Amino acid sequence: MKKVFFIAAVAAMVMGCQTKPITSIECESITIDSSMDAIADTAYSQSLQPIIEQLDAQIGQVIAYASQPLTKGQPECTLLNWASDALLAKARQYYPGTVDIAIVNIGSMRTEWAAGDITLRHIYELMPFDNRMVILTLKGEDILELSQIFVVDGGQGIANMTIIGEDKQLAEARIGGQPIDPEAYYHVATSDYLSGGTDHMVPLTRHIEMWNSGLIIRDLYIEYAKEQQTIVATLDGRTQIN
Repeated sequence: MKKVFFIAAVAAMVMGCQTKPITSIECESITIDSSMDAIADTAYSQSLQPIIEQLDAQIGQVIAYASQPLTKGQPECTLLNWASDALLAKARQYYPGTVDIAIVNIGSMRTEWAAGDITLRHIYELMPFDNRMVILTLKGEDILELSQIFVVDGGQGIANMTIIGEDKQLAEARIGGQPIDPEAYYHVATSDYLSGGTDHMVPLTRHIEMWNSGLIIRDLYIEYAKEQQTIVATLDGRTQIN
């Protein structure tokens, strides 16, 4: 145990509440480490064990099968392609209108998947955040600016969109195979987190309208994985940066 003495400053703070001035305070520091395990409340731990086992069984439920590993990388990767395709598919299911593209940031992908069974735990490890899906109405010129940012940053997750960059400059950007019209408006599925311009995505803040689904993106991934049953993700050239 270490004894620490505080004088002057502490005394000045509290002396007004005392009949006599305090000139020193003595305290002890206690190290909290494995030596404290001996006083653990084992009865409490045992009472929690059935709940822990039940949660483990639920989160270990197999919901799909990955036919090949899904890995993370830039400018394009199987994991980002799957996640952005999943978001676009679910956005088109829930949004009462047209959804043109989906955008997912690589920073939100917190793990990779090996080939084999995909469980609820895999989805929670991939997307541990409670981000909600939103649909932004965005002008084409802002999507072009966003595409330029993606080229500089090395690539992000996109669906129904093609971005080609050369020497840190945007060479081509298409939506649904068509050139982006700077004056047209498009509906973009993304997260409420990114709608605030995080991860350098400032153009997303210029939306003229935002539809908040209230749906957690992780739950949408779970739905999509269950619908697919066999998860197949490929590299299709949607992002090409040289």
